[in-house]
Amino acid sequence: MAGFRATSGGVTARFAAAQARIVRDLVSQVAELVGGDQPSREADDFAAELGISDSTALPEDPVLARLLPDGYQQDPEAAGEFRKYTERGLRDGKVAAAMTVLATLPARGGRVRLSEADAQAWLRALNDVRLALGVRLGVTDDFDELSSEIDPGDPRSAYVWVYHWLAFLQESLVDALS
Repeated sequence: MAGFRATSGGVTARFAAAQARIVRDLVSQVAELVGGDQPSREADDFAAELGISDSTALPEDPVLARLLPDGYQQDPEAAGEFRKYTERGLRDGKVAAAMTVLATLPARGGRVRLSEADAQAWLRALNDVRLALGVRLGVTDDFDELSSEIDPGDPRSAYVWVYHWLAFLQESLVDALS
């Protein structure tokens, strides 16, 4: 895969079947994680209709905590109040971006043609996957050093490669949109 490139109608890229499977699997997993533990919406619950959640605490799962960070790190009360009014919308947006990727990326690979709006959703979904992988891999400032020194037999090595490949995809998509 050569990455995304600009076209007259948006951006395009071609994915091999294995590449499409990797992106689809990872995006699906993040969407399931983000959307899976939301409290159910009841039709007669006015607060739920307005997108207000009863969730006020940072998620315990480190990946969810990274994907749904506190809005006010120095003020737990303000962070909880902010989360109450924004978390449901943030989760819904992340799931919607993931669904756009799944709807526009053929399961068996092939050409992807994206409008600007779809490309923006791809950027958000790819970023979410990279953040999730980054938490699981322990990405820090010295990650490049780990990447170059990791033993190919280390089970994390494949995920490190995928992490870098997703960064390449994101960069090529940003470049194609510029």
